[in-house]
Amino acid sequence: MQDFPYTYRWDRQDRKGQPCRILARGKMNSCLVEFPDGYRMVTSRNAIGKAVDFASGSTLREAEGAAGALV
Repeated sequence: MQDFPYTYRWDRQDRKGQPCRILARGKMNSCLVEFPDGYRMVTSRNAIGKAVDFASGSTLREAEGAAGALV
């Protein structure tokens, strides 16, 4: 499984396009996210999207599943 399966989509605190992971989900559509450099922030879950493998156009989770099916 990938360590940072999501991408931060909003341009807040110069984090747009960076990989992240969700540590906790809260009320009112909020979540605590962590970036690879250890920085954490609370943001809207609307700002989070699944990471995409641009070579195949699929999400990384789908690509991992397809790779596992070939073995």
